[in-house]
Amino acid sequence: MTKTLFITGVSSGFGRALAQAGLAAGHRVIGTVRNSEAAAEFAALAPSRAHAFVLDVTDEAAIPQVVAEAERAAGPIDVLVNNAGYGHEGILEESPTEDMRRQFDVNVFGAVAMIKAVLPGMRARRRGHIINITSMGGFITMPGIAYYCGSKFALEGISEVLAKEVAALGVKVTAVAPGSFRTDWAGRSMVRAQRSIDDYDALFDPIRDARTAKSGKQLGDPARAAQAMLALMDMREPPIHLLLGSDALGLVKAKLDDMRAGIDRFEELTRSTDSPV
Repeated sequence: MTKTLFITGVSSGFGRALAQAGLAAGHRVIGTVRNSEAAAEFAALAPSRAHAFVLDVTDEAAIPQVVAEAERAAGPIDVLVNNAGYGHEGILEESPTEDMRRQFDVNVFGAVAMIKAVLPGMRARRRGHIINITSMGGFITMPGIAYYCGSKFALEGISEVLAKEVAALGVKVTAVAPGSFRTDWAGRSMVRAQRSIDDYDALFDPIRDARTAKSGKQLGDPARAAQAMLALMDMREPPIHLLLGSDALGLVKAKLDDMRAGIDRFEELTRSTDSPV
């Protein structure tokens, strides 16, 4: 079945891979880019089915108009993929608070603004699928990406709540959490805070060096991720949470095991706060 996909951030990474796979599968793809040159390049991929719009997802006031223009050009949106986002790396104490605001503006508030723009149409038609690209960093953490993990934890929670709110309205919601993939996330797309406190050197410098060295050599293949997401779109009952990549699978399973062990260990203290009935 041919669908109309709206994907934010199609210039590179998962967005570009999914857009190309969607076009190859015969779908209509609306993609957002950051400038007119990128828009022309994207539209040229499939002149009758690739529709590009210049949009910064932090420009909340512009989003409804872009969505309306996109639907006039390509038809009602069947699938929204909130892919636009970036990574912030930096020890929390060293990272300016403004960096956190910008991280949430793009990764969380931008995604929510997109959802609010497409959801009325999906609700009226009683069909649609909202896919939010999160990260295994929305489940597991490591030193140096507090702002990024915070934004992805938030988007995971928002996705889960939204799925419950629209379940009876024919709209599906899936939070897709990739592991390490060969995208620009750890390369040119990452914002890095400057180092300033020596006390964190021993902990963080090896992590930063390893991430830089592995960039472009990760196990995950964006083209395979795109095929997995196309399969997700075809499911009658898609999952609310979907991990992509064996590293994400292993790390998240280990985190859940540790959490359960901790909950069991302190169960008596947890229950101690209940008042006698």
